[in-house]
Amino acid sequence: MLDLLARHSLIDLTVEAQGDLQVDPHHTVEDVGIVIGQGIEKSLGDKRGIFRYGWAIVPMDEVLAQVAIDLSGRPAFVFNAKFTGSLIGNFPVELVEEFFKSIATNAKMNLHINVQYGTNNHHISEAIFKATAKALRQAISSDPRNADVPSTKGVI
Repeated sequence: MLDLLARHSLIDLTVEAQGDLQVDPHHTVEDVGIVIGQGIEKSLGDKRGIFRYGWAIVPMDEVLAQVAIDLSGRPAFVFNAKFTGSLIGNFPVELVEEFFKSIATNAKMNLHINVQYGTNNHHISEAIFKATAKALRQAISSDPRNADVPSTKGVI
């Protein structure tokens, strides 16, 4: 799923993580999300010249995921996705939400994830990762018509 996030957002991403996996993957997944979020926030600086907003609607077989992002400098997170079971392989599906909450909080972004429908846990997760990546790609892209900070206040 991290490969999907990197490929579709066009963000270079290499992850090496160690954690207390003998207990469970919760803290490791959360920590990876924290570091990715911090990296996004740091790399954007004052956000001068970016679009700031991004959104995507992505189908993945029977699933339809919708994601909207505002790189506002204020963290907010909404997650509306219903998984049909508790695992994808050995991975607890509840950690998908935790991962993106960690990114949103640490990137200081508004991140709204909505899955309209779907039944396959893997497809639900894949659609979420792809839609988030596409929305992020749009939000961080350079705006050729505005080299300023994308805010009426002049700062984000």
